[in-house]
Amino acid sequence: MFDENIRKYTSISSPDELRAKFPASKKGLDFVNKSKQEIKKILDSEDNRKIVIVGPCSIHDEDSAIDYANRLKILSESVSDKILIVMRCYFEKPRTSIGWKGLISDPDLNNTFKMEKGLGIARKILCKITDLGLGTATEFLDPIIPQYVSELISWAAIGARTVESQTHRQLASGLSMPVGLKNATSGDVSVAINALISCGSPHSFLGITNSGQSCIVETKGNKYGHIILRGGKGTNYHKAEINELQEALVKKNLNKNVIVDCSHANSEKDYHKQKDVLKDVVSQIVEGNNGIVGVMLESHIEEGSQSIPEDLSNLKKGVSITDSCIGWSETERIIIEMYGKL
Repeated sequence: MFDENIRKYTSISSPDELRAKFPASKKGLDFVNKSKQEIKKILDSEDNRKIVIVGPCSIHDEDSAIDYANRLKILSESVSDKILIVMRCYFEKPRTSIGWKGLISDPDLNNTFKMEKGLGIARKILCKITDLGLGTATEFLDPIIPQYVSELISWAAIGARTVESQTHRQLASGLSMPVGLKNATSGDVSVAINALISCGSPHSFLGITNSGQSCIVETKGNKYGHIILRGGKGTNYHKAEINELQEALVKKNLNKNVIVDCSHANSEKDYHKQKDVLKDVVSQIVEGNNGIVGVMLESHIEEGSQSIPEDLSNLKKGVSITDSCIGWSETERIIIEMYGKL
């Protein structure tokens, strides 16, 4: 039977309609364009600063996100001659099996899946952060969502669970910002290299226009793709592993730009160890590996994580509801320490 496993369809505003409800300011859009160009210059070796992509594992609360952004803006200004800080604004969460899929999918944290509400909150948060003069980073999971928020994003990621997907490689080829491509959850970097080749190539695929019309999307290819090392069955941030990856990239006539994710398997899923990964990677940069263009850190106002309580009034402010994060005081300390070494 047709639609046998569909419960229902619910109409949603088009990207243009949602932009009209939650408009970005000229100031914010101008800053996003500026920050994208700065990231591109770093990737082109025209700017010797390093990128630090830092922030909550996922955003679930607007007030905490803006509180964090205000703190990060102050820090970013104090290190801006050596470090370009971009805030993690992750609204979609890929799950190994099931679980909370992110603010866009379920903004009320109760399996009601009010996705239009989630898209609106995401746009509000992004507008406020870009108005502050802070770049934003996100992982794109659903291939339609970029149409709703992409003009507010400075840097994007394709995650370890989707990097092998043709749909996401095609998506990356058409995004208007630099894109980091993670190695697979197994630790396999060859899939990320293949994704990098695909990301830089033209594609045609089905999508939607800004008015919500189904269409064929034709892309030019994204020349600012790069690899993110996030570990797998073990870590992969040490000197020998990064050098091996960069040699493989050069052999394929690809850029050797690498960002190291200090969390996930590289920290052995222990958020306390992010500082140790960062210290090692910064040492490699200081020793002369200019192909390491940046790092990623999972950080929130308070350290650790929490489960979503049945009574949402018991939700602690500034604490992650997905992966455990380092707290703000440690975030500030290790970034200032990184700045000193650079």
